[in-house]
Amino acid sequence: TTPDVGGGFGMKAFMYPEYFAVACAARLLCRPVRWMGTRSEAMLNDNAGRDLVTEASLALAADGRITALRVDTVCNIGAYNSLFAQNIQTVLAQKVITGCYDIPRTAMAVRGVFTNTAPVDAYRGAGRPEGIYIIERLIDAASRTLDLDPFEFRKRNFIRPEQLPYQNFADETIDVGNFARVLDRSVAEADVAGFSTRRKEAEARKRLRGLGLCYYIETILGDPDETTEIVFANDGRVDMMVGTQSNGQGHETAYAQILHERSGIPFDRIRVVQGDSDKIPAGGGTGGSRSVTTQGTSINATADTIIEAMTPFAAECLEGGTAIFEVGAYHVPGMNRFMTLLEVGQEAIRQGRRDLVSTRVTSTIRDKSFPNGAHLCEVEIDPETGHCDVVRYTVVDDLGVLINPMLVRGQIHGGVVQGIGQALHEHVVFDESGQLLTASFMDYAIPRASGLPFIEFHSEPTPSLNNPIGMKGCGEAGTIGALAAVTNAVLDALWDEGVRNIQMPLTPNRIWEYLQKTQSHPVA
Repeated sequence: TTPDVGGGFGMKAFMYPEYFAVACAARLLCRPVRWMGTRSEAMLNDNAGRDLVTEASLALAADGRITALRVDTVCNIGAYNSLFAQNIQTVLAQKVITGCYDIPRTAMAVRGVFTNTAPVDAYRGAGRPEGIYIIERLIDAASRTLDLDPFEFRKRNFIRPEQLPYQNFADETIDVGNFARVLDRSVAEADVAGFSTRRKEAEARKRLRGLGLCYYIETILGDPDETTEIVFANDGRVDMMVGTQSNGQGHETAYAQILHERSGIPFDRIRVVQGDSDKIPAGGGTGGSRSVTTQGTSINATADTIIEAMTPFAAECLEGGTAIFEVGAYHVPGMNRFMTLLEVGQEAIRQGRRDLVSTRVTSTIRDKSFPNGAHLCEVEIDPETGHCDVVRYTVVDDLGVLINPMLVRGQIHGGVVQGIGQALHEHVVFDESGQLLTASFMDYAIPRASGLPFIEFHSEPTPSLNNPIGMKGCGEAGTIGALAAVTNAVLDALWDEGVRNIQMPLTPNRIWEYLQKTQSHPVA
C-alpha cells in the first residue's frame, strides 16, 4: 500500500536493500515494521544521476547544414548494477541524441564503467537531458564557429513539417511538430530583440550578461498499457482505480477532469484511488512522462465502455425503447426525460446489477508522443566572485493538448529549477578512496526560491496523433531543456572575456577560475 508520496523524480523507483530487509522482518515477526532513512543515509546510499564524460563532434556542409554527428560517452555505473543504469546512457539517450534536427548520419558509442561510488540511475529525464545537452551544446558551438545566428542556424537544420512523420537515428518516429513556429514564439516572448539593451545595462553595473538557448525534444517512456477500473459506490460517488502513482503531479485533479469531460460525472463526485495492490492488481506506474497520457487514454476507454454497457439499462429506467447518451446524460428521443450516468449507476446498485456497477479496461498506446520546446535563459555574472544569477527564464513548449494548464505550469517550473540546480549548483564529490565528501546540505548545494526568477511558460501546441487525447506529456520537459539553456547562457556571458569552453556545474569558484585563466580579470 503506497499512500501519498513526495517528489520522486525517478530516484524512488528502485528496489533499495532496505525494502527487502523490512519486508523480511515483517514476515518473520508477523507484525508491521517501520523504517525511516536519515538524510545522511539518503545522501550516501540513494542512487545518483548523470555521471558521464562525452566527446562529440558535428560535420557541417558549406551552407551550414549538419551532415553527421559523432558521440563517444563514458558513463559511471557506480559500484553495483541498478534498475535502469545501463539503459539510460545507451537506449534512452540515443532516442533524442539528434534532437529536432535532420541529421543524415549519426554514430554513437557508450562505455559503462564500474567505480567505487553509489549506483547511478534514473533522475528526472533519464537519458533525455544528457542527450539534449550534448546536441544543444554542439549546435551552439557550431553557430559560433560559423558566425551564424543561433536561432537561424537551428531553424536551418530543423526537421521540417513536411518531413513528418520522421524516423530518427534511434528508429523513433516523430509524429508531428512545428519546431520553427515554437522557436519564433519563444523569440517574441523572451524579448530577444531587447537583450542587447539589457546587456549594456548590466555592463554599466560591471556584470556580465548572457543569453542561452536550448531547443529540446523528448519521447515519453514506460509501459504502453494502462488499466482503469471505475466503480459506482454506495455513497453516491464513483471510485476510479488507476495504475499510476502520483508523487506531487496532481494526477487526482487531471484524472477527474478527464473522466468528467467524457462521462459528465460531476468532478466532486469522483474519488481517485491509487497505490493499493489489493484494489489495483495491475498498473504501469509513474515515470517517463507517461502517466496522464496512458492513464487518460485508459480512463476514456473505460468511460466509453460504461456508457455503452449502461445504454440498454438506461432505456429501461427511462421506460423508452432506445436511450441516447449526449452531454453527460441519457435521454429517450421524443421524451422529456433524462438520467445522468451517475444516476443510472446508482440505480444499477439499487437493482443489484453487479455487471454494471464495476468496469475495468486496459488500453494500449501503440506509438509514443514527443514533447518539445524552446528554453531561453538569461544570466548575470559577477566577474569578481564568479557568482551567477539566473535573471530571466522563458519557456515555450509544444506539449500537445493540456488537460490542466496550471498543473503543467507547475511541472515545468519544478523541472526547470532542477535543471538550474544541476547546471549551477549540484555536485556529488567522492575522494579517491570512495569517501563521500558531500554528505549533507552543508556541502551539497541546491537551488533556492530566493535565487530564482519567475519562470515564464507559454504553450504552442501541436496535438499528438499517437493518442486519442492529443497529449505529449510534460513531467520531465523542464529539466531536459534547462541544462543546455543555462550552460549556453553562461558561456555567452563569458565569451567576450575570452572563455571558450565550460563544464557543469558552473559554481562560482569554477566560473572565477575560467575568468582567471583568460587573464581578463586577474587577481591582484
